[in-house]
Amino acid sequence: MIAEIIKSEITHLPFLKKIIDSLELFPSEYLDGMMNDFFTNADTADSWFTMFINEEPVALVYYAPERLTEGTINLYLIAVKKDFQGQGYGTFFLNFVENKLQELGNRILIVETSGLSEFANTRKFYEKCDYNKEAIIRDFYKEGEDKVVYWKKLK
Repeated sequence: MIAEIIKSEITHLPFLKKIIDSLELFPSEYLDGMMNDFFTNADTADSWFTMFINEEPVALVYYAPERLTEGTINLYLIAVKKDFQGQGYGTFFLNFVENKLQELGNRILIVETSGLSEFANTRKFYEKCDYNKEAIIRDFYKEGEDKVVYWKKLK
């Protein structure tokens, strides 16, 4: 495995959309708006990274500081292309993020996900990576879909 992680570039966008489409997380055209500030605002606090395996974009991550906090970061998105899942790339990428944030002096990483059964593997992934389930907010996304909040202290 030859893995390379770099700051996302606008030229990556079509490939990142393919990753999102492979997972059916949300309509991939949402990435245009989600990433706009990152591409157009030199002072943005948003961070987007793309992971390449053998020069193919296979994963993306998006995180930003949690407003009104000191050293708390919210991981908004981590996605590994469907046919690359289960091979340790998600854990590798998450470790990259945690190490980078720790080096920058951040204290806490927050992750939020859905409580639906379709997200059971996502929740298991965070628990396997030593995230603590901190909260469940009932009916958050819509009636019957809870938000599950995970927390990890960066060492």
